[in-house]
Amino acid sequence: MELADRLLVERFVPVNSELRELIEAHQRFESDIQQLSNRSWLSPIDRQNLRVLKKQKLRGRDRIEEILRGYRTQVAQG
Repeated sequence: MELADRLLVERFVPVNSELRELIEAHQRFESDIQQLSNRSWLSPIDRQNLRVLKKQKLRGRDRIEEILRGYRTQVAQG
């Protein structure tokens, strides 16, 4: 995440519960993905779980980006 986006997140997380929940979920997904990725062998179920986690993380990241885009516009206008 770029510095400008991090600053927006820090500024708006306290007032935007959806953004806060998305950031927290993103961090959990990242941790879960890392744990699975560190395994030397993945079962088919683990591989499926990894794919699902990555998709969920991406959907959340897309929503975070959408929210931040709105805040960027808001900040630029005033």
